[in-house]
Amino acid sequence: MTDNQERLQKVIAQSGITSRRKAEQLILDGKVKVNGQVVVTLGTKVSNNDQIEVNDVPLEKEAHVYYMLYKPRGVISSVSDDKGRKVVTDLLDGVTERVFPIGRLDYDTSGILLLTNDGDFAHHLMHPKYEVEKKYVAKLKGIPTKPELEKLRKGVKAENDLLKVADYNILSSDKTKNTMIIEIKLREGKNRHVRRMMEQLGYPVMKLKREQYGMLTLKGLKPGAYRALTLKEVKQIRNLATEIVE
Repeated sequence: MTDNQERLQKVIAQSGITSRRKAEQLILDGKVKVNGQVVVTLGTKVSNNDQIEVNDVPLEKEAHVYYMLYKPRGVISSVSDDKGRKVVTDLLDGVTERVFPIGRLDYDTSGILLLTNDGDFAHHLMHPKYEVEKKYVAKLKGIPTKPELEKLRKGVKAENDLLKVADYNILSSDKTKNTMIIEIKLREGKNRHVRRMMEQLGYPVMKLKREQYGMLTLKGLKPGAYRALTLKEVKQIRNLATEIVE
């Protein structure tokens, strides 16, 4: 069998059950079988005719799907929650595929969240070597000065991370309420990036919304609603994840 063969770890990741890196570890740990035989060699090639099992569960080959959700506040960016809170997949009525979120938005953050069952696509978008610009709008408690905001370009240290912006734009400020609304563009996404960054400056985020992911916007969607991405959008967003030239 030489036609349409792919690496075993890639096929596992594309199924959506785990990332490629974790798929590699499952193989090394002897948790993967191909046609009933345990395979522990990374890079093993398989075809559509091969029967693959992960932890003795047959790998389901379902068509890849891609969705954009307008995540509302008060929803967990996960497929399950041990505290019984609402998760993003609860909002996808009618979706039967085993989709999962690409990255996450905080419980109290709203905006664009992509979901898919294509593990390779998700890995491509989330990998540190790649960057897709994301635009956020934040409401701040307090009104930072221009010099303070300029620190965001060079980076603000928070614990072991250097948190910085690709760009920012002041949308409005209210001296009476002592608040500012600011647009922030990121090309990297560390945990609670915007909130931690602004906390370090001394201006906590009161509200946060991700309004754009690459060329995708929330146009036509209400909080809690979702839509399928077009094939053109999937191709465009994949192409936007361009490897950084070192």
